Amino acid sequence: MTRTTLTHLDGLTRKHKLSAAGVAVAGASVLAFTVAPGSAHAANLSNPVMSAAMAFSTSDAGSAPQSQQASISQQVAEAVKPVKDHASAQHQAARNKADEARRNEPQAANRSESRPAAPAQAAPAQPAPVSYPNNLDGWIRQALDIMHKNGIPGTYDGIKRNILRESSGDPNAINNWDINARNGIPSKGLLQVIDPTFNAYHVAGTSHNIWDPVANIVAACNYAANRYGSMDNVNSAY
Repeated sequence: MTRTTLTHLDGLTRKHKLSAAGVAVAGASVLAFTVAPGSAHAANLSNPVMSAAMAFSTSDAGSAPQSQQASISQQVAEAVKPVKDHASAQHQAARNKADEARRNEPQAANRSESRPAAPAQAAPAQPAPVSYPNNLDGWIRQALDIMHKNGIPGTYDGIKRNILRESSGDPNAINNWDINARNGIPSKGLLQVIDPTFNAYHVAGTSHNIWDPVANIVAACNYAANRYGSMDNVNSAY
């Protein structure tokens, strides 16, 4: 049974069909060149696909009937459309990515600027210097702190008891009648210490003046610790 109805392309000669196929491929190649102008293959004018497109445009296009040219143009457009749509989608995706990056730049800058600076580490607090009142209580307490730093035993009560017996708490008290006085070395200060004893048991960091109440207490307690074990063990003249 013979076919009585032919498609539109059946009316084309084999030469026209080959030309149409060449133009379709050429159209895709040309579009690829447009999308990626850096491609050496697309830019090469000696490319067979490009040569086929040029040959059709210069020879076959003029010889084909107008209806056949329109059909070929339509087929070329349909062949190129997927490539063209893909290139357009890639281009739009690139633009969207660039736009998003530009939108995120101010936000990133704001986050960086709004980040609070790390607090500076505070220097370790220095202990406040101890203040002692300028009276018998203050002298004993200051002397005890120095004694403890130097390993000299003694208590507040033991020191105060001996001070009251020896000088009644007067830092300027002096004994001018006992044997030491007759020998020219009278006992002096709160704990009635003679000069040789004070000098021998003086504690570094205290005054070298025997009349200084704190230096007098510390030297006397140092002497008592070496002779009696502690000033707490002294209950009479020593």
